[in-house]
Amino acid sequence: MMSAITFLAIIGLAAAGWFTARARARALYSGRGSLHSMPSWHAWHLALWVAIPALIAFAVWASISPALVHQAVLADPAASALPASDMERAAILAEARLLAGNPAGPAFHDLSRALAGPMAAAQGRFGLIGALIALVVAFAGGAYGYTRVKAAFPARTRMERLVMGGLLAASLMAILTTAGIIASLVFEAVRFFTYVSPFDFLFGTHWSPPRDVSPEMGERFGAVPLFWGTIYIGAIIAMIVAIPLGLMSAVFLTQYASAGMRRVLKPVLEILAGIPTVVYGYFAALTVAPMVRDLAGALGQANPSTESALAAGVVMGVMIIPFVSSMADDSMAAVPQAMRDGSLAMGATKSETIRKVLLPAALPGIVAGVMLAISRAIGETMIVVMAAGAAARLSANPFDSMTTVTFQIVQLLTGDQEFDSPKTLSAFALGLVLFLVTLALNIVALKVVKHFREAYE
Repeated sequence: MMSAITFLAIIGLAAAGWFTARARARALYSGRGSLHSMPSWHAWHLALWVAIPALIAFAVWASISPALVHQAVLADPAASALPASDMERAAILAEARLLAGNPAGPAFHDLSRALAGPMAAAQGRFGLIGALIALVVAFAGGAYGYTRVKAAFPARTRMERLVMGGLLAASLMAILTTAGIIASLVFEAVRFFTYVSPFDFLFGTHWSPPRDVSPEMGERFGAVPLFWGTIYIGAIIAMIVAIPLGLMSAVFLTQYASAGMRRVLKPVLEILAGIPTVVYGYFAALTVAPMVRDLAGALGQANPSTESALAAGVVMGVMIIPFVSSMADDSMAAVPQAMRDGSLAMGATKSETIRKVLLPAALPGIVAGVMLAISRAIGETMIVVMAAGAAARLSANPFDSMTTVTFQIVQLLTGDQEFDSPKTLSAFALGLVLFLVTLALNIVALKVVKHFREAYE
């Protein structure tokens, strides 16, 4: 409650500063050229000087105050009855923290209810201190900003620099996030490779990670079956479904469908991209998988399973149809009409124009869509979890159950696992390989797109 009130107070002070600075800047205006910047720029300059320092100060205090509250509660006489066990102590204090916010809530420890009062008092006291600090900083920032409201002050230049800095920070955030992900993957993967040889990991054919460290454990960390399952399900079966259907739907929508039909069918097709993957997983497990199992039985497969690479790959292919279709649709629509008219004028039929003019000219966009779809399929998890199974095997039979890298990462990092064990650290090595594969696919896509763009420009 105190945080919300403080935030609203800061925003209110910033709004008051905005109107005050605009009024003062208007009063300074004495004719054309008398003000370096418009009054609105002065207004925003003062408002931000009120809001930004105050919000930063409040955020810093919010990160410090929990420790101060904790120390204040431990200093209370009632805290002398806390048990010596750190786990029990933390549980009682956490329950007291909940009771401080909701006194009518249930209490499993009598001591937690006794500490709820001191906890609430400490939170209120330090919350009030944080609010006062934020308001003092807001007034100080506002006072400084008010002294800058002068006719010659370049408020517009300062604001434009601030916006430029914000845009730069947003750009750097994406870069730094990517760098952080890579650094964490590399660091943990290096730790894993101190236990297991990279050669055994990348070229071994047996995946059965042991819990205990042993000299022979490297033979059980062979990730080739996982790589094969990922490629077979996401880059082979799914693409066999997605590429023909996606391209044919794009050709139909751009070349044969009427304007009214296109307005209806294109959004309906793109709805597939908005369906949660868990829904696709249910569809694969409950509808497609039994059909695939019956088909395998009809074809003579002995003891067919409801978990199969084919069931997961088919549903995954349906899921990524919009990625292929939308990119191909936009690329074909961007081909100049003069190229189509020239082909038709030379006597080519509509189908020949599509095959020999339209598709080659739109190939950069089509390839980009296919690569995007492959990257999306390789990183898919829920469909594999619910339809493909957990068996790591090297097999070309689409009716066999298989697993993928993403499934194994989820399995290795969830549940009661020891983080420092080679079994858990292997998830980071798998993630690093998956990252490098996706990066390689994107590089290839860029090369192909650049090559064909130069050929048709």
